[in-house]
Amino acid sequence: MKIEMPDAARHIIEELNKEGFEAYIVGGCVRDSLLNKTPDDWDITTSAEPYQVKEIFKRTIDTGIEHGTVTVMFGKEGYEVTTYRIDGKYENHRRPESVSFTKSLEEDLKRRDFTINAMAYNDETGLVDLFGGMEDLEKRVIRCVGNPIERFNEDALRILRAVRFAAQLGFEIDEETECAIKNLAKDLKEISAERIQTELTKLITSDNPGMLETAYRLGITAVILPEFDLMMETPQNIKHHIYDVGHHTLKVMENVPKDKVLRYAALLHDSGKPASKKQDDEGFDHFAGHNVISEEIADKVLKRLKMDNDTIKKIKNLVYWHDYGIGGEITIKSFRRAMSKMGIENFSDFIAIRRADMLAQSMYKREEKEENIRKMKEMYDTVVSEKQCLKIKDLAINGNDLIALGMKPGKEMGETLKYLLDKVLENPELNERETLIELVKAMK
Repeated sequence: MKIEMPDAARHIIEELNKEGFEAYIVGGCVRDSLLNKTPDDWDITTSAEPYQVKEIFKRTIDTGIEHGTVTVMFGKEGYEVTTYRIDGKYENHRRPESVSFTKSLEEDLKRRDFTINAMAYNDETGLVDLFGGMEDLEKRVIRCVGNPIERFNEDALRILRAVRFAAQLGFEIDEETECAIKNLAKDLKEISAERIQTELTKLITSDNPGMLETAYRLGITAVILPEFDLMMETPQNIKHHIYDVGHHTLKVMENVPKDKVLRYAALLHDSGKPASKKQDDEGFDHFAGHNVISEEIADKVLKRLKMDNDTIKKIKNLVYWHDYGIGGEITIKSFRRAMSKMGIENFSDFIAIRRADMLAQSMYKREEKEENIRKMKEMYDTVVSEKQCLKIKDLAINGNDLIALGMKPGKEMGETLKYLLDKVLENPELNERETLIELVKAMK
């Protein structure tokens, strides 16, 4: 079995070998290569200590030298070279208090999280698989190296990583590993929001976002995303739906592209339904105003996950508008007004959410919903092709023109521009400079 690796990685290994040190590619790059996937990174593990690596290679960066990691540079490409190590006692289920170097590859590999990530390779020795990683790849199983309780006690983030890897690879989680996750999921509260967000994002943007249900079943979301648990526990007795809120949400996530904004918008679009649920005299459920509550919940969740403000804004916008066009007559005038508020740059994302939401519902009024989506796309094309005005900045006049008409900057100017936009949204043909000036004069 031969793994093709970049020339630079092979060169690093050969140079370390020439100096009498062991060296292997290790971890994810070995796993991905064996799965015929292209690795994102090529990490190297070696018996050489950091200062020895720095003596051998001219261009290095001390990226984590206290933990044994030196980045060796080849042109603009960097390769992390890490000394075999043994982790000391872990604190707060997050990081070891100390790290000591070792000359034993086995000691280094057995501290790693999962068997499929604990394999090493070089051309001379071939594959080093001490814990059954290759067998688990073939069985499509996520299994901890050694005792799963010990691995998860060392770093509780591995609990979420197990589900994330299962989602990315389409694997199942080993029964003993699952049992340990159920017992220790509560320890995820010790993990930083940034690390949680990284793993959760990889999970929901994978080919299998539905694995979030496994995270729910194992008690993970109860700690990191309790809002999802409420959704899973909220039935929908309504003609439009065949799933409870949680399973509907999972279907919507599966129906949108693997994009961070779209997947989080799908995840949170109905998060307000548990709080807005009302039942009528006939026993049917109603969720009036759930989009507003969902937007508020999205804001809380995304800020808790330390998401950046621009991404939060885009997700919240989609969550708020996701139900627009679900039923009733849509006119070009009402559509322009909605587009003005929604933001034209988000329209393709809106359609993706709208369609995914529909596909995860019952067949009730499906043709009508599909026709509304078709009409909205047609209207959108018209608005774009005719360059119709949707924002104040698109008006044929601006603040300087109003000043020239004797208006002072301030509230009056702002109100005037809003008035003109309202007129133009009603009738795009009014967006001519002279016409708008006459409208302003008529206001006096």
